[in-house]
Amino acid sequence: MQLFNLPNLLTLINLFSGCLAVVFAFSYHIDWVPYCVLVSLVADFFDGFAARFIKTNSDLGKQLDSLADVVSFGLVPGLIVFWMLNNSLRADIHSFSDNEILLASAPAFLLTLFAALRLAKFNIDTRQTDGFIGLATPASTMFVTGILLMVLQNSFGFASLLYNKFLLYSIILFLSYLMVAELPMFSFKFKSYNWAGNEWRYLFIILSLILLVALKFAAVSLIVILYIILSVTLKIINK
Repeated sequence: MQLFNLPNLLTLINLFSGCLAVVFAFSYHIDWVPYCVLVSLVADFFDGFAARFIKTNSDLGKQLDSLADVVSFGLVPGLIVFWMLNNSLRADIHSFSDNEILLASAPAFLLTLFAALRLAKFNIDTRQTDGFIGLATPASTMFVTGILLMVLQNSFGFASLLYNKFLLYSIILFLSYLMVAELPMFSFKFKSYNWAGNEWRYLFIILSLILLVALKFAAVSLIVILYIILSVTLKIINK
């Protein structure tokens, strides 16, 4: 059994970067967390690409990938929302004790629990070969990281709006549901680079680039919403 091939090494880079994100979140360097998430996302994308390129598809790699994703795309987004909830509650005009703030921030880790459920389900669901059923954990993490970036950059003055605890609780429930929902979502596995058969992928890429140019950091979460909308639209059309 080959432990250290290129796909597995990329998966370990994903995990290592996720671990660093946890360290930064706990050491009051939350501004470094998005960089770690970016490294994890890139490594996660290319480990699958590398496995297909060198025609290596092992059970070990599949399990390792899920274990890494639980940290990078399960624990890390939970910590991000926990940090945001904690700050929101401390800024509340009502006075809360530290224990009350801790308990009120704990629901953020529903994201971690549902990410673990989604990853376990993915490993045994034979329907998810060419697409996804439910929102993939990297997409959920992108959405959360996008909100963090808007808060840190105060994009369009949205920081105070996004620190709303009720909005954050709604986001937790929304993403948790989507990760395990029976909702088909298209993947980015190109069998060819022709327009035919890849129309929705190319449409998503074009619209995402437009959003990034126009809105910069504020576009990250909107791109995930765009992906969800296009997936739902495609499902309706294919009925």
